[in-house]
Formats: sequence, C-alpha cells, structure tokens
Amino acid sequence: MAEIGCAGILVEDTFCGPMRELPHEGLLTAIDSMPTRAGGCAANVAIDLARQDFTVDVVGCLGHDGSGNALLACLENHQIGCERVIITDAYPTSRTVILLVEGQDRRYIHVFGANRAFMVGHIQRDWLASLKVFYLGGLFAMPAIHTEELLDLLKFCRSRNIVTVVDVVMPQQTDGIEDIRPLLPYIDYFLPNDDESRQMTSLTDPLDQLRTFQAAGAHTVIVTRGKAGAIAAKGGKYWQCGTYPAQVLDPSGSGDAFSGGVITGILRGWDMPQTLRYAAALGASATRAVGTTDGVFTAAEAEAFVASHLLPVSAGSL
Repeated sequence: MAEIGCAGILVEDTFCGPMRELPHEGLLTAIDSMPTRAGGCAANVAIDLARQDFTVDVVGCLGHDGSGNALLACLENHQIGCERVIITDAYPTSRTVILLVEGQDRRYIHVFGANRAFMVGHIQRDWLASLKVFYLGGLFAMPAIHTEELLDLLKFCRSRNIVTVVDVVMPQQTDGIEDIRPLLPYIDYFLPNDDESRQMTSLTDPLDQLRTFQAAGAHTVIVTRGKAGAIAAKGGKYWQCGTYPAQVLDPSGSGDAFSGGVITGILRGWDMPQTLRYAAALGASATRAVGTTDGVFTAAEAEAFVASHLLPVSAGSL
C-alpha cells in the first residue's frame, strides 16, 4: 500500500542538447544524444519520492500509444504503482521537446494531449483514504479538473487527515487569486513558483505574496524563486533560504524535486528550516543531469549532502 499518491500531469519528455546555439535556418546541429524520459509534475515528483525510499502511486491520463507505454515502463521501473493510470483513446500521450542551449533558459515545444482528459472523478476515494499524503501537480493546466469537484475531494482529504500538497501550472489567462481562493483553506501545502505567485497576486514582493495567500485562507505556502531560493509562510511566520551551489547542466525538474523534498519533510516530521534545506538539496541535485529526475539525490545522498553543506535559513514575522 502506497504512502503517497501523485496525481496530475504525465508527459513524455525528449531532451535536445545541451547545444551551444540553436541552428540557423536551413542548417543542422548535431548533438550526442536525444534522451526520452518520463516527465510532468506527477511523474517527476513520484520518481523523486521513490528515490527517497517512499512507496508511491501515480494517477493521470495517457494515450493509447507508444509514448504512453514508454512512460508507464519508466514509472514501473522505479517501483511506482501505476494501476490507476487511465488510458484514453481521445488524445495522444502528452509530449514535450525541451531545447537546452548553453547559457540560456530552456525552450519547450509541447503537445497537451491526454492531460486534457484527466478529471477529479479519476481519483478513487477508497485509494485516497489509504494515503498519508496526496499530491496534485499541474493544477490549472488540466481543463477537466473543475474547482467544485476538487474542493469536495480536498474536503474529503481533510476529513481523513490526509495531507494535501498542490502545485500549479498557470496558463497565460487566469483570474488571478480568484482561481485558487476557494481551494486554499483546504490545501495543507501550496507550492507555486515566484512567476505563478506574481501572476496570481499581481504583487512582486514575495512577502506581500505570502500575506495575500494567507489572507485568502492558505495554511502553509512555499514559493520557489529559482536562483533566489525559496520562501515559506505558516501562520504569522515566514522562513527564507537561498540555494546550494550547483553546476547546472539542465534545470528541468528542479521545482518538482523541491516538492519531493517538502513531502519528505512532511512525512519525516521535520520543522520548516530542515524541510527547506532538504528540499533545496533535492532541487539542486536535479540540475546535475539532463532530464527531470536522473540527477536527483537518493535519500542517503541527500542526507549526506545536507549534513556537509551549510544553507542558512532566516525567519521572521509576516
């Protein structure tokens, strides 16, 4: 029986590069390999948590195609339970081509695919009731997930003492914080990044963003800020940390690895500073290799890294 259930976006990722530059029109650039990996928030967090020695199930939608078969095989290779993955004939498996250019941010070419079909009704209550933590990754990028149905599911989790962790992927057109406001009081850990927080709150200062989320009923909010680290709030307090030094090969998946570190801290009963240090370590480790999960520390590696590397965490009142 799984301790953690990871639901949401499932994607087959293909990585091109790193390369010095994109080819000019009509020209060809040769690279050493073009690896294909399991990706998407739900798959990435599930794999990262399996590397922390937790038992994990995943639920989401795949197409009835070779990409879906390959993604399932990758998840099962990590000993992740896939019995509740839905196979649909309505859409192909979601795919992303990720272009890695040295010294530049990533570029994405994406097929939305079967993630369009995933809905709250695919998440079975009897399975949910058996979990310690329920993670939903990619909220707002799955159009069949409706707020009223998700609210009912989150209330069910609260009634069963299942810890809920929610991450978002924000489309360009949103209604700001009104999209998430009804859900925030029933989400135990809300994990947007700084761009998403700015889009939802229309505020640039991270402390102002945290105050806005908490005023809307949020419990624990952790905003990841890329190279600037992360900032968390719970009650009237906040904690802030930077990042560990890392030789970045590919930053893909670092945010999902951070989420895996937060869930690790939840299950191990850590306080916020210890949780942030561990999450930051997993996030940094994800950048060591091409792909979203290949470089992520195992539990033993992460514990040794955190023990031997200092990462100050400051605290204050909101």
